[in-house]
Amino acid sequence: MSDRRIEQAYEAARERYAALGVDTERALAALSSVALSLPVWQADDVTGFETRTGSLSGGIVVTGGRGGLPRSVDELRRDLDAVYALLPGRHRLNLHAIYGEFGGRQVDRDAIEPEHFAGWADWGASRGLRLDFNATCFAHPRAETGFTLASPDRGIRAFWIEHCGRARAVGAFLGRRQGAPAIHNLWIPDGTKDAPLDRAERRCTLAAALDEVFATAWPAAELKDAVESKLFGIGSESFVVGSHEFYLGYAQRAGKMVCLDLGHFHPTESVADKISSLLVFFPELLLHVSRGVRWDSDHVVLFDDAVRAVAEEIVRAGAMGRVHIALDFFDGSVNRPGALVLGARSVLRALLAALLEPRERLLAAQRAGDTLALLALAEEAKALPWGAVWDQHCLRHGVLPGEAWIPQVTEYERRCRSERGGER
Repeated sequence: MSDRRIEQAYEAARERYAALGVDTERALAALSSVALSLPVWQADDVTGFETRTGSLSGGIVVTGGRGGLPRSVDELRRDLDAVYALLPGRHRLNLHAIYGEFGGRQVDRDAIEPEHFAGWADWGASRGLRLDFNATCFAHPRAETGFTLASPDRGIRAFWIEHCGRARAVGAFLGRRQGAPAIHNLWIPDGTKDAPLDRAERRCTLAAALDEVFATAWPAAELKDAVESKLFGIGSESFVVGSHEFYLGYAQRAGKMVCLDLGHFHPTESVADKISSLLVFFPELLLHVSRGVRWDSDHVVLFDDAVRAVAEEIVRAGAMGRVHIALDFFDGSVNRPGALVLGARSVLRALLAALLEPRERLLAAQRAGDTLALLALAEEAKALPWGAVWDQHCLRHGVLPGEAWIPQVTEYERRCRSERGGER
């Protein structure tokens, strides 16, 4: 579609929304302020750059073996550049500890240093991208028992306490370098396949270990901490130490953010419904947007009902500045850079649709007790021309609108697969 036709469609949409009391310019300004944190691990199947080789573990499984994996940090960054070039707005990158630049040396996780991530800080600064960070508590010999911070083995606990403390130090380093806090999120795979007898003991052990991890206080201007729960995982089907209730209590006591992952709850449980409840008691939340299909399968995010409901709840709660949104998925069966573009654009579209909701009209109907008008107007709103507003958003940010980005990322991947061949 030509720029002129996009402008014409937008003007028509703007008038339609104005008739319902919605200011499209205000919605576009709000959307432009959103900075999604993209998961670097989607770009290379959670491989990272440790010299250790071996399969993933700790409930992490990547399906598919599509060729064209980046073979170096430089190739990975080139892929990310291709992704960000197709996204409207200025966004972030979410790193795991296994993505350090270790110079071909074996650096175990209890020995990582900020220097191993200085190249990422430089790259982010050169592109105006801010970075977030995660400890990597899986795919390691000291995680093979199924326990890390909650391990009954003091030696194993000490290793992971040291790793997590160093990961937080890396996050604080990134925050200082970028002049804005990095979010450090902590997820561990600890749990058991069958029901244990020592649930309480394992949870008391985890709480004590977390106290050691968080013993060093970093300035809020450099680092913000979040803890992430899970209902179950592969190898922890019956018991997960870090349940939602556990981390809810711990975060409240320790002054940390709660991280809600859309795939980490029961399939029929609404994550959207949790947002406004938690915002009453927590100043900020972290959201990991994923798409579980029957289980926590980390499918590529789409603009589906769950994502739309989460976006609506954030906007309706007036919490755009209080909910940090990161994506969390990994799929090796599809075009990897394309999956990042698709996931990010899907979340942005969901937020735009929520920002364009005729909220005042809907609230008036609700407050008048007119349930029919409320439901009917909400249904009619689904057909409003938000797509024309989205295309205008893309146009203003100099990125391809509509489906025009698909051939570009398809051709990019074709060249990468030709140059790189199969798996690295």
